[in-house]
Amino acid sequence: MTAAEAMAAPTGYDSVIDVRSPSEFAEDRLPGAVNWPVLDDAERAEVGTIYTQVSTFEARKRGAAIVSRNIARHIDEHVAGLDRDWRPLVYCWRGGQRSGSFAIVLAQIGFRVRQLQGGYKAYRAVVRNELETLPGRYDWRVIGGRTGSGKTRLLAALAAEGAQVLDLEALAAHRGSVLGDLPGQTQPSQKEFDSRVWHALHGFDPARPVFVERESRRIGRLQLPDAVLEAWQQRSRAIQVELGLSERVALLTEEYAFFTRDVAALNERLQALTELRGKATVTRWQSLAESGDWPTLVAELMQQHYDPLYDRATRAFTETASVETVMLNDAQPGTLAHAARQLVG
Repeated sequence: MTAAEAMAAPTGYDSVIDVRSPSEFAEDRLPGAVNWPVLDDAERAEVGTIYTQVSTFEARKRGAAIVSRNIARHIDEHVAGLDRDWRPLVYCWRGGQRSGSFAIVLAQIGFRVRQLQGGYKAYRAVVRNELETLPGRYDWRVIGGRTGSGKTRLLAALAAEGAQVLDLEALAAHRGSVLGDLPGQTQPSQKEFDSRVWHALHGFDPARPVFVERESRRIGRLQLPDAVLEAWQQRSRAIQVELGLSERVALLTEEYAFFTRDVAALNERLQALTELRGKATVTRWQSLAESGDWPTLVAELMQQHYDPLYDRATRAFTETASVETVMLNDAQPGTLAHAARQLVG
């Protein structure tokens, strides 16, 4: 089973089993895969040390003993209760000994197991190659608007109306600004982000438009695929969302309320703006945060920092794309649902 074949029919298996170590799995994996490692991180390091310092033969002996014990444990914990119709796809880094060992045991039991040829490495090559072409298949509706305009909420309303939506900030676990880290969440690796974008794109119908929020090249520490940005320029219509300043202040104050409980963390983030906005301005913003004057702080951040950045960054894009303006009186669910219905229609 090649990576291309597996990606063309991902629902043809009851389970996708990644037998790599937990750290390899954590960096990236096939969509929907579960991790049943035949060597954990410490065991893999041990076998690798024997391989480089002693001999291939001794490393394989030691590895075989560890792998056999781990496979037996996975059979007891995960497989014992399954019937013979269970169809797993098994893979490792290159589709070699680790996945081969597990696949042999499952096949000998009587399961219809398939091993992914080339392993994760081949899957990663498919993702990289297809990310260069997939974005160009779709007609994009690129939603822009100043910070706090309700763009992300509008995307959710569009999805609720049945529209095709690519929520890049959700995939990146970041809101795309210096204050964009989400509490309790860490960003995925670049490889996992690529996989998430690739998987989402595969689920879209090219005959229908895809709505997306306009982002800069980077979302936090992650970079958007170049082909996505190129497709926005070549195959897109721009949707500009307009919302009044007071409503934007209210929305951002609500969405970033967690900073009111951790002013020290907020002020640490604001410190990163010193080079752009000057020490005096940042010190004032930090004082507003410490005093709890959130409306003034949010309004000044937008008017003095975010709005000028946004206006400069979007000028070239809106000059080359067809622009439709959506005027919102507020960012309440009913208002956003109405706007979404108009855009879908």
